[in-house]
Amino acid sequence: MKEYIEERAIGVANYIIENNATVRQTAKQFGISKSTVHKDVTERLVLINPGLAKSARKVLDVNKSERHIRGGLATKEKYLHQTRIN
Repeated sequence: MKEYIEERAIGVANYIIENNATVRQTAKQFGISKSTVHKDVTERLVLINPGLAKSARKVLDVNKSERHIRGGLATKEKYLHQTRIN
């Protein structure tokens, strides 16, 4: 694996852990795709630093378990905003 990919995978994991970030937020921050973030954390990082990979995975699992709630809140906010305009 190329050195810059290893460094990026470690940086991505640290960002996720420090900011409790989602895959989407992390991808935007690093200018990479969501697929790349996911692959960095689930495949590449396990080979580089298994402990860091496990910590990052915990954050992502919590975010995944809460995503339906976030989606519902976003939809609620959207419709509240539309009724204020009309």
